[in-house]
Amino acid sequence: MPSVISYSKEADIYVADNASTDDSVAFLKTHFPQVGIIQNTTNGGYAKGYNDALKHIEADVFCLLNSDVKVSQNWLSPVISEFESNPNTAIIQPKILDFKNKTHFEYAGAAGGFIDKYGYPYCRGRIFNTIEEDKGQYNDSTPVFWVSGACLFIRKSVFESLNGFDENYFAHFEEIDLCWRAFNAGYTSMYVGESTVYHVGGATLSSINPKKTYLNFRNSLFTITKNAYGFLFGVILIRLILDGIAGLKFLLSFKFSHFVAILKAHFSFYSNLHRLLEQRKQLPEKKKNYFQTQSIVWSYFIKNRRHF
Repeated sequence: MPSVISYSKEADIYVADNASTDDSVAFLKTHFPQVGIIQNTTNGGYAKGYNDALKHIEADVFCLLNSDVKVSQNWLSPVISEFESNPNTAIIQPKILDFKNKTHFEYAGAAGGFIDKYGYPYCRGRIFNTIEEDKGQYNDSTPVFWVSGACLFIRKSVFESLNGFDENYFAHFEEIDLCWRAFNAGYTSMYVGESTVYHVGGATLSSINPKKTYLNFRNSLFTITKNAYGFLFGVILIRLILDGIAGLKFLLSFKFSHFVAILKAHFSFYSNLHRLLEQRKQLPEKKKNYFQTQSIVWSYFIKNRRHF
């Protein structure tokens, strides 16, 4: 919070409290009285939490900033400039470095997100668990397919036109779904490398938490079904096979709770399939997704490609 207050003179600052049960609100009122507080009545996760909170804020642009992110001096100016210069830019993320290892990119977003033909996300600066050192190689500004929910700027008008986040997600993948829907609607998402923030990562659910595995696998299937053009059945079939291999890997590593989480994710996907196919009917006129690539799983694990 001190970094946000110090380096965000251009912005109004709010904390969206997702029905916390600790002393967060009292702490904020005592130590940061200049910060607005929006108290949600229920904990709807990232997706519903932001949908509920943003209804109470008037602004041209929203910045959704995780509580485990430290910002840097002049982080807002390059982003504001991009919005002002390019009316079709709808969503932006800054460079996201690791708070615990500031010379390297951070897993969740790095230098902007992309997605392969089977719905597996990856980033400039991070492919699966290979994370690059920041050597200035991504100091540019460039269109990307998705931006990190850890620090996501979006025009209010676009957020509202897309009906916000899909609240069925709770957390994880909701920002990719939002960016994909924005892309299908003709908007542009951008990475702005002149702006830098530092993300702790894993503060909502750590990587060892089976619920994170469940949400990632389930919500990934949700997102493909809702948003991907083309022959959906073939893509989903291959995804189920690849997810099965991932589940087997968890099983052989004695990570039984994660194996069960993948099974639960698939059963939840099947039970929601009718609703997802109804949402799929809302896809705009077919267009080619120039950001989707061939299988990142094949490139990474078989061809041994480790960098963007």
